[in-house]
Amino acid sequence: MRGTQWVLKNWMSVFLVLFGLFNLLPFIAPILAHLGIDLLANLIYLLYAPLCHQMAHRSFFLFGDQVMYNVEQLPLSLTGNLSSNMLALKQLQGNDSIGWKVAWSVRMVYMYGSMWLFALLYAGISRHRRVKRLPVWAFLLLILPLALDGTTHMISDFSGGLFQGFRYTNEWLANLIAHTLPEQFYIGDGWGTFNAWMRLISGIGFGAAIVGFMFPIIASDMRYNSWLLSQKILNYEMRENRQKHLNNNAS
Repeated sequence: MRGTQWVLKNWMSVFLVLFGLFNLLPFIAPILAHLGIDLLANLIYLLYAPLCHQMAHRSFFLFGDQVMYNVEQLPLSLTGNLSSNMLALKQLQGNDSIGWKVAWSVRMVYMYGSMWLFALLYAGISRHRRVKRLPVWAFLLLILPLALDGTTHMISDFSGGLFQGFRYTNEWLANLIAHTLPEQFYIGDGWGTFNAWMRLISGIGFGAAIVGFMFPIIASDMRYNSWLLSQKILNYEMRENRQKHLNNNAS
C-alpha cells in the first residue's frame, strides 16, 4: 500500500519519466540504425508501427542531408495503388545516404512531444497552485485544428491518392490567397510547406488541450485516492497497535 500511495502522490513525475521515454524511443531507432544495431532499431520500428502510418515522406530523418524528403527524393518505385504505396513508404527506414527515419511521423512527434512539454509546464505550475481545468469550449477549440487537418488528409489520401489529393496539391489554398506565397509552400508534405505547418499547429493544440483539460481532473482524482488510501493505512496501523496492546496486556 505504501508503494501505491507513493505513485498516487508522485503520479506526475512517473508520467513524465514514462511518457518521456515513450517519446524518446522513436528517435532512438534511427540512432541505432545509424550505428548498425539493426535488431534493436527494427524492434522499435515494429513496436511503434501499430501507432502510426510511419510513411517516410511525412517523417523526420536523422543523419541525412535533409530532415524531411519529398516523395520523389526517396529511393522508392511507387505504383498507382494506394495500399502498396503506403506500405512501401512505411517499410522504408532509410539508408546511409538519406539518413534514418524516426519511428513515427511528424504529426505524432508534435502531438505527443507537445503533450509532454505541456505536462512539464503543468507540473511546474501545479507545485505552487492548483490549476483549473480548461473549459469544454477551449478544449474543443484546441482540438479542432487536428480534427480538421487529420480528417481532410484522410479524405484526400483515399479519394485522390497520396500525391494527387486536394491536401497534397493544396490548390484550393493557393486560389484562396491568390498564389501570394511561393508554389513550394502549397505542394507536398516537406519541411516548410502548408501541410507541415498545419501538423505543427494542430499537434501543439492537441497537447495543450489534453493536458489543460485532463490533467486537473487526474490530479483531483489522485489527491482523493491518495487521501482514501492514507485513511486505510492509518486505520490498519491503529488496529495493529491496538491488537499488540491487547496481546501485551494478556501476557
